[in-house]
Amino acid sequence: MKKKDFLKTLQADIVEMVAEYLTPVAMEYGYSDVPLENTIKWKPMVLVIGNYSSGKSSLINELIGGDIQATGQAPTDDSFTIITYDEAGPATTPVHVTEERDGKFLLNDPDYPFAMLKKYGQRFSSHICLKKVNAPFLENIAIIDTPGMHDSISEHDRGYNYQEIIGDLARIADIVLVFFDPHKAGTVREAHTSLKETLPKSTFEDRIFFVLNRIDECASLVDLLKVYGTLCWNLSQITGRKDIPTIHLTYSPGAAASSSKDVNPETDFMKYLDNEREALKQTILSVPKRRLDHMASFVETHSERLAHFLEALISYRKKAGIRSLKLRSLGVLASIFCSGLGVFILFQLRDNLQDNTIILSGVGCGMAIAVFMLWSVITAKFFTPEFHRDMLKRIDELTPLDSQTRQDSWLAIKSLVRSCLKDKKGHFSLKKVKQEYALVKGVRKKGCSEIRDALNQQPLK
Repeated sequence: MKKKDFLKTLQADIVEMVAEYLTPVAMEYGYSDVPLENTIKWKPMVLVIGNYSSGKSSLINELIGGDIQATGQAPTDDSFTIITYDEAGPATTPVHVTEERDGKFLLNDPDYPFAMLKKYGQRFSSHICLKKVNAPFLENIAIIDTPGMHDSISEHDRGYNYQEIIGDLARIADIVLVFFDPHKAGTVREAHTSLKETLPKSTFEDRIFFVLNRIDECASLVDLLKVYGTLCWNLSQITGRKDIPTIHLTYSPGAAASSSKDVNPETDFMKYLDNEREALKQTILSVPKRRLDHMASFVETHSERLAHFLEALISYRKKAGIRSLKLRSLGVLASIFCSGLGVFILFQLRDNLQDNTIILSGVGCGMAIAVFMLWSVITAKFFTPEFHRDMLKRIDELTPLDSQTRQDSWLAIKSLVRSCLKDKKGHFSLKKVKQEYALVKGVRKKGCSEIRDALNQQPLK
């Protein structure tokens, strides 16, 4: 089988597996509010984030081969832009936007994996759009351009939660390019938050690539080295890592040529960095190859977390069952005691009933049933809700956290488990959850193994 056909076939199989086995369970219990396969069935994606005026849009235009995004020194665009290939567009004409759709269309079209962003409301939907472009560069990938990050702007100013949206997009992106420029190598506040908090919670470390752009504006090689060193130091402080990943050095020749600055002989070093620009381009073009490995990781991660999620629900029902059994046992003992006491009192007070065992037995049984029913009502009204509230407070007791992997998994699903228990008030079938748990565990054990075996048999690189 040709590699291209193999990749498409395996991708289709993975999407089908997720849709058949994981999505129904995930949506039933609130693990996800959209089908899980929606995030992996579309094309590979590159998320581009960075400081404002770091040259994101200029470099995107350079790669695509057309003036698609607005550029400038000041913040020029406060929208999230999905740039994708227009398969119906004429390839012979100059590269241009062939179709543009607004956020309402994009967020409600099931062909695109952005339905999860609808939760950010109408204000946000006016700040996201889709551009179809007839550029061959985009044939196998899509690029997500984002608003530049600032020091002073707040979520209130934007009107939506910028960091949460970046996190959601990072989860479905195959690589994340983080842009800096020589003038703001120290990073701004929003960039600091993204690198310190948002991205580590949302994606894997090996999917994040740092890009030092606009290096043509460095006055000399010494100036570039100073900027590079400053950026490395700042990234080590933010990420807590001493081994900073490779920082790609690049610039847009078109933007450099249009600048009005005089030619500086000390910038001759630029010609030796063309290989750096090419390396970044190849990193972006390698995204389709990375996609299958990321899809395999997606299945592994969500099957493991969903199994952990169901495990917590099973633990809750078992604890609830034990509590219920104890309360029923107390109810039975109370009803026996009360009925015995009632029969004894009647036996002592009513001489004419002493030889009528049928009446005494009937009275005893009636009292036992009445007491047990009263106990059941009291239990349902007071003790069961109390148990439910208590378990929500002690929710960590629903699962053993004996390894870092378990702790990380629980951290990702804890709030979802709590929401599920609140919504269902603890009422769900233990038998059904156990069956679904076995199904998800099967995907985790067998399905993921088969995907990895297929990838090993047909290396992607």
